[in-house]
Amino acid sequence: MFGLSTLLDLDVFNVANNVPDLLFALISGGALAMAFIPVLTEVLSKTGKKSAWELFSRVANFAFLVTVAIAIVVAIFAKPLVSLVIAPGFTPERQLVVVQLMRLNLIATIIFSISGLVIAGLQSNQHFLLPALAPIFYNIGQIIGVTILAPAKGLTIGGFTLPALGLGVNGMVYGVILGAVLHLGIQIPGLIANGFHWSPSFGLKDPEVKKVLRLLGPRVLTMFFIQLTFIVRDNLASRLTLGGISALTYGWMIQQVPETLIGTAIGTAMLPTISTLIAEGKKEVFLETIHRALRVLIALTIPISVILSLSLSPFLNLAFNLGEAGTRVLLAVTQGFLIGLMGHSLLEVASRSFYAQQNARVPLYAAALNAALYTMFGIVLMKPMGAMGISVGDSLAFTIEALLLLWILNYRMRSSPVDGKSFWARSRTTFDSASLANKTLLRTAVGSVVIAGVLIPFQLFIGKNLGHFMNGTSSMLLGVAVIIPFIWVEIRQLFQL
Repeated sequence: MFGLSTLLDLDVFNVANNVPDLLFALISGGALAMAFIPVLTEVLSKTGKKSAWELFSRVANFAFLVTVAIAIVVAIFAKPLVSLVIAPGFTPERQLVVVQLMRLNLIATIIFSISGLVIAGLQSNQHFLLPALAPIFYNIGQIIGVTILAPAKGLTIGGFTLPALGLGVNGMVYGVILGAVLHLGIQIPGLIANGFHWSPSFGLKDPEVKKVLRLLGPRVLTMFFIQLTFIVRDNLASRLTLGGISALTYGWMIQQVPETLIGTAIGTAMLPTISTLIAEGKKEVFLETIHRALRVLIALTIPISVILSLSLSPFLNLAFNLGEAGTRVLLAVTQGFLIGLMGHSLLEVASRSFYAQQNARVPLYAAALNAALYTMFGIVLMKPMGAMGISVGDSLAFTIEALLLLWILNYRMRSSPVDGKSFWARSRTTFDSASLANKTLLRTAVGSVVIAGVLIPFQLFIGKNLGHFMNGTSSMLLGVAVIIPFIWVEIRQLFQL
């Protein structure tokens, strides 16, 4: 697979990513960016770009130095981390390889400590194109690692054979580092276009920096609990048969494609807007925006989960070449993750609705509960269901977290003044929004049942006679055609967000 000889290489590579990913998420990628955007948006709206970029420089300088310091500590203690926490089920030889790869991965993490904040800075300036392209360029680096740097034999595509450097699993890590460089590099023109000027200062006594740091504390803990789920996942999977970690890693990545394109994209685009609405005191518009986004997410994610669950198998055969048994395991794990596609997507909006209000504590408590539920579900479901039990546990834990945050948001908004409306007026508005959401849910559920009724016979009698690519593509297109009439209202609302 991808020029690597065994699933051992893939398991080792995927486990080695855990701590560097955790460090990136805690320092800049998820933690600091989420705490940063609402404050940076507020500074932009009140004092302009010059002050905003000064704030950006101070926070970026601080984040970079902290990331470097922690990366050094992680590199020093990598061996006990791997043997005691990350992959206790691995043999000592495999653990040593993980240690080596983890240390290399920290280079990419240091680069990401700046690149992640650049995304936040550009998004606060309502610049979304280059931040959206950055992950694609990161993937290009990874693809180069997988197809050129790692293989011992060149991959042939359409009669053309790519060069192969034969670096093995190390080549995959070099691809990650290259991807991090590209992730940052593609965004630099955006900084220039928006008048960025770097300031060599920290300004830890600056009131706005202090505000970011106050939000950052709870957000760091929140991201720790989120990333803890990945460590728990691989810890449990290291006790399963060979390939369990890779099945969970790639199943998660497959689920993340629609989640990123829909949930993350909508949540990311909304955060500067809803932060501005809160800063301007427009709570009613804020609520309407949140409710409209939730209806769109429900309408899109449920049918996509059904379509992918029923049409992915041919693509998995084509892309991964794991054989019948391996494809079956990967499909089951992916389907387990897809159960939670709606929950993960709703969480993108639910959590940001609190950060827009500069409230980082409620998402922290919800994330702590999520980590506990994730661990419990994983342990309980892994025994009867194997790797799929871990992915199903993921879906249950994240969906519960999303629904809990939305319930708290609704309760708090009903209990506090919203644009001067009375309690009964607010309650009626909430009831109307809930009614619309229920109608969306009903239409989407009916449409999803129809999709299953169409796709299952199609694959049994027609699709099996087609090639893998045509079977999968035809199934997906047919599913999309079936669901569009059921969710046309929400598709139109998507363009109003």
